[in-house]
Parts: sequence; structure tokens; C-alpha cells
Amino acid sequence: MHSITISLFVSLIAATLRLATPIIFAALGGVISERSGVVNIGLEGIMIAGAFFGVLGSFLTNNAWVGVLFAIIAGMGIALIHAVLSINLRADQTISGVSINIFSAALMSFLLFKIFARDGQTDGVTQLSYPKEFFKGIPLIGNLLAELNWFVFIAFGLALLLHLMLYYTPLGLRIRTVGEHPKASDTLGINVYKMRYLCVLLSGAFAGLGGAALSLGATNLFREGMVSGKGFIALAAMIFGNWKPFGALAASLLFGFAEAFRIVAQGFGWKVPDEVYYSFPYLLTMLMLAGFVGKTTPPAADGIPYTKGER
Repeated sequence: MHSITISLFVSLIAATLRLATPIIFAALGGVISERSGVVNIGLEGIMIAGAFFGVLGSFLTNNAWVGVLFAIIAGMGIALIHAVLSINLRADQTISGVSINIFSAALMSFLLFKIFARDGQTDGVTQLSYPKEFFKGIPLIGNLLAELNWFVFIAFGLALLLHLMLYYTPLGLRIRTVGEHPKASDTLGINVYKMRYLCVLLSGAFAGLGGAALSLGATNLFREGMVSGKGFIALAAMIFGNWKPFGALAASLLFGFAEAFRIVAQGFGWKVPDEVYYSFPYLLTMLMLAGFVGKTTPPAADGIPYTKGER
């Protein structure tokens, strides 16, 4: 009985980490974009593009790491559209992001049919190889590590790097200044447009990785609907985390736990409709937003277009 409890606990923690990973990537993308002053509602669409192109890259080259690179480039490409609309054309950033979500989902469905000649999902492709047996040999935590994948380690590493970059480097100071006081930044010689372009493109790279974590980490194919609102959950995690990398990481883990608990709880035999379990992550998202919006503080210039020379 004791060994079963430990095994269940390890499985729950491992599932939490795996399921939180795509959300972590997208939430970090939201942090870097909004820290510079650009709201990126399009994380969902960027994740869809990353998931599809990750599979496409692996399919074309039979190399999953090339697929990851495809996902990053695709994410940055979609983010570039949002950057042009939001920064240069000064479009409403929320509308632009929603448009990106609709456009990306439709485009990936079209490409799925044209390239794979199938509806709904692609063929299976090569996944990232992961040395489970090696990790199993590590004392104490080996069984836990064996149930993870490389994306989990990459996500935690990027959260640390983003934190260090934002708070301990001159570049991070410029990004935060642009998001708080763009006019003052411009006066000091900081190119507001370049900083915002850089951050939106980085947000695309992060969210593209989140999509690849779904299609190449959790499965070995792209399926329509597989992102299933995780980009929006990532936005909630970013807000809950107060626009900070570690805060977004912690919030993403909380949402990952809700999803993992849904999966594990279904095996308990409780007489509860499946729809109740499936609603856990989304209910948590609404509760977190209802409880913490207004108690968190976004960057002062977040979502406000900037025009050089405007007073």
C-alpha cells in the first residue's frame, strides 16, 4: 500500500510537470512581451503554429530537434505579424491578438490538409529521444525524472534565464523601462520600437516552443484542437504571477496540477461526470482571474501603442 501511494504521488508530480510545461513556455512569452508594453493575446494561435510546424519539421527531416527549431521559427513568424500590427500600425493589441488566434488555427488546418492530405491530425513523427533508463538509475528521484521529457528541463531553464535577464542585465532594465515609461526611454536614447519588436518575437519563440512541447513532447503528432485554450490559461498564469517569470512559472504549475489531478482522479472510481474533471483547469483559471485581477500590477504602458515624438 505504501509503495502504491508513493508511485501515485510520483506519477501525479511528473504529470503536473509535463502538463504545465507548454503553459510555462507560453506564460513566459506573455511576460517578456507585456514587460515591453505589448499585450499578446495571440499566444494560443502561436502555440498552434508551433505545434504544427514542430511536427512538420520532424516529418520532413526525421529529426525532432529540427522540428523544435521549426516551431520556434514559426512562432516568431506569427508573432512578427502581431508586432507589425501593434507597434508600427498601432492597431488595437487585443483585436490583433484575437485575429492571430483565428488566422493561425485556420492556416494550420489548411496546411494540414495540403501537406499531409488528412483531416484532423497528422501522421506520427519522430519524438525527442529521452534516456529514461539512465534517469531511472539516479537514486531517490530517478523514477520521477524518468517520467519527464526534455521540454520540462528547458522550460525551467528558460524561466531562470528570463528572470536573470530581466532583473540583472542592462537589456532587462531597458525592456522594463520601455514597458513602464516609453517616452522617458526614448529620451534616454533607447529605441522603443526595437525593444518591443525584440520582446514580441521572443514571446513568439517561447509560445512556439510551448506548441512543440505538446506535439513533440506529449505526443508525436499534431491534432486540431490539441492546444485547447492553453494559450489563454498561460495569460491567466502570467497575470496570476504578476508579470514575473517565477510567478508565471508557479502559476503554470498550479494549472498543470489541476490538469494532472483531473487525469489521476478519474482513476479513483468516483461517481462524478467526466465533464466535471475536464472543467478543473478552466474553473481554476476563472477563479484565479476573479480573485487576483486588480491585485496584480501590470507594466504602466502595457497595451498602449507608442508613437515617437508624441507628447
